[in-house]
Amino acid sequence: MAEQKSGAQISTKAFIQAVVVLFLLMMAAGILTQVIPAGHYARVMQNGREVIDPNSFSLTTKPDYPIWRWFIAPVEVLFSTDGVTVTAIILFILLVGSAFAVMDKSGILKTVISRLVRTFGGRKYVLLLVITLFFMFLGAFFGIFEETIPLVPIMIALAFYLGWDSLVGLGMSILAVNVGFSTAIFNPFTIGIAQKLAGLPLFSGAWPRAVLFVVVYGILSLFLTTYARKIDRKPEASPVYKEDQAERVKYGQYKLEDEAAKDPRMQRAVLFLSIFILLILAELISSPFIPFLSDYALPLTGLLFVIGGIGAGLISGMGKNTWKAAWEGFTGIAPAILMLLMAASVKYIISSGQILDTILHSASGVFTGTSPFGVAMLTYGFTLLLELMVSSGSAKALLVMPLLVPLSDLVGVTRQVLVSTYCFGDGFANLVYPTNAALLITLSLTVVPYSKWLAWILKLWVWVFLATVAFLALAVAFHYGPF
Repeated sequence: MAEQKSGAQISTKAFIQAVVVLFLLMMAAGILTQVIPAGHYARVMQNGREVIDPNSFSLTTKPDYPIWRWFIAPVEVLFSTDGVTVTAIILFILLVGSAFAVMDKSGILKTVISRLVRTFGGRKYVLLLVITLFFMFLGAFFGIFEETIPLVPIMIALAFYLGWDSLVGLGMSILAVNVGFSTAIFNPFTIGIAQKLAGLPLFSGAWPRAVLFVVVYGILSLFLTTYARKIDRKPEASPVYKEDQAERVKYGQYKLEDEAAKDPRMQRAVLFLSIFILLILAELISSPFIPFLSDYALPLTGLLFVIGGIGAGLISGMGKNTWKAAWEGFTGIAPAILMLLMAASVKYIISSGQILDTILHSASGVFTGTSPFGVAMLTYGFTLLLELMVSSGSAKALLVMPLLVPLSDLVGVTRQVLVSTYCFGDGFANLVYPTNAALLITLSLTVVPYSKWLAWILKLWVWVFLATVAFLALAVAFHYGPF
């Protein structure tokens, strides 16, 4: 029997599926550049930031952007204005893939999970709710999202140990942080930037958002616990039951009283890794308030993770097998590079065809003459659509808020309602659209196919969407402000 490779290994089926979907989206973006007129908004500097002048739109001459360049867009995007960001993400996943493989091979991961489970004894549903709340707090208060991806494999392994599946592990980690990010209370990257562009007091209107946070936490908790209990009763009911089998062999076949945990070298390795995990958490929590850390949060997180993981492997006594495991992790995650480049190229193709501003202009024209609640819902839908092309919350705010703020004033929608609507549209689609880098990275660390993930998560989003629509209806009715 072939030796099981360490770390996350992207399956051929999942890779082909993702590449096909992304290729079709690239071609669709290219076709749009042929049928939509080119347009341009003037950009002006405002409070040190470049923003759109909403009164400056004009049609322009269509650029010479030949069809053959659609196919090389994944390469060209590396040399575009987004190239640094894309490169940082690629470096991040390679570092994390290598480090995680060492943690997997050395037994450190099993030891950490065993200690965590022993802390809560048999109260595994309490553990599920506590972890879910912790990840939601990270997103809602600090705007942390992509940076939590290194913790996803650990949470999946924990879910296996407790008798659940990969979906529960994803649900209590990356899904929870995404829900928190979307129902932001003090998220500086969406609430903070959008409120500043709207001229609102920074982080004003927090209490109504906190109430929504509690409501959505209840919805997510009920969704996860109901599903987890179903898997407890009948493991074969899991949509990813077959895909999980190899992963269960890797993570789930060990006893809580693992002998390795009693080894002094393993104890020192866990301590070493714990120090770096704490450093990562400190960096994530402080990065929204320290510009340097905010600019380099992603690569710095990856660097700390790989030092902690490989260092812990060496301390545990793995020796030269540490480097073998790191290489297996590196090669296992490497196919994600192509997926990331293809995802980034969708926006690059639209920008190169100079139709992004035309799309913005056409969408903004629909708002005139619409009721206040209708405007809120149109903003919701518009932001959800724009998320396909521009996944960055702060970048999207800089694109659309200067356009939407004057429109909201004309139709009687408070700017605070507009900010909340924008945040909902920006956040909830992050783990739905296959163009989102965070979703691609996350699924590449698991055996969960995109189609099964989408079918599972949409059952939750129906209820979350209804909760946010009810919030917006009340917010419009009571003129959620201060203005």
